[in-house]
Amino acid sequence: MRTEAIDPPGVAWLRVSPKYVTVRVVGWALANVIAVVVLSLPLVLVLNGAWAWPPLWLAAAVPAAAFLLALWRLLLIPRQVRSIGYAEREDDLLIRRGIFFQRVLVVPYGRMQYVDIGAGPVERGLGLCTLKLHTASAGTSAEIPGLPAAEGARLREQLSARGEARLAGL
Repeated sequence: MRTEAIDPPGVAWLRVSPKYVTVRVVGWALANVIAVVVLSLPLVLVLNGAWAWPPLWLAAAVPAAAFLLALWRLLLIPRQVRSIGYAEREDDLLIRRGIFFQRVLVVPYGRMQYVDIGAGPVERGLGLCTLKLHTASAGTSAEIPGLPAAEGARLREQLSARGEARLAGL
């Protein structure tokens, strides 16, 4: 189901690179391997006889549930990446994300203070970057992850130029 609030008519959304799925999967793997290992420690201690509590079924159920939840999150990653998009309009930048809880962030060019680009080791290896927009509002978390490096550099320059032009007009 689409609404005009999330999908304004006439907006052509640009998507992030499909390589960003790899970045997200690497992050998922690191976090979930650690979580499942930590949650499995009581099971190992119960099986070795070092602990009498919790019961075996509970000690096995907790890491199993965490593992199933992790697999569900893994299946969602490609769809989450496909849901990220951005659109440059005449006076503002739209950033869209979300599957179940969709969100569209509108950042007027005149409100931008500076544009920042960052890349972690996995992003650098894949030729990707994350563009972050900083405004006067501390609550604004405007970022576009998974951009190809060349597109990130182009967008940084374009947004900086548009922001300066809008500020000069005030």
